[in-house]
Amino acid sequence: MMRSWATGGIMLVSILNLILMSACSGSKTEPPQNQAVSSAAVPAEYAKGEALFNTYCARCHGLKAAGTDHGPTFISRIYEPNHHGDAAFQLAPMNGVRAHHWNFGDMPKVGGVSPPEVDEIIRYVRWLQRQSGIE
Repeated sequence: MMRSWATGGIMLVSILNLILMSACSGSKTEPPQNQAVSSAAVPAEYAKGEALFNTYCARCHGLKAAGTDHGPTFISRIYEPNHHGDAAFQLAPMNGVRAHHWNFGDMPKVGGVSPPEVDEIIRYVRWLQRQSGIE
């Protein structure tokens, strides 16, 4: 019985990865048009998400999600909610992500960040995106 649950779980993760990847263009380059990164002060309601983002994500994705030479910016239409929904952001640190439209290599799993913390990070990233006209 345990083996069938494990197999089912692996299949579910594989299916979810295929769904996430099929939603993307398949291009292996950094999104061509990045939006300007907001210089607005972060409202208190997103401060926890900002702190968590800076701890777990900024090393690769840059402060204010501006991107680095290790990971893409999230201030891009590629990462808007209709293309990369919150579920994709929730799964990424838990499972890692195969490179599918960037040249930074695969995203590894991110240890130590909990699903509720990822929710806070998502809220912060979505706020940053709205500040740049991405909704």
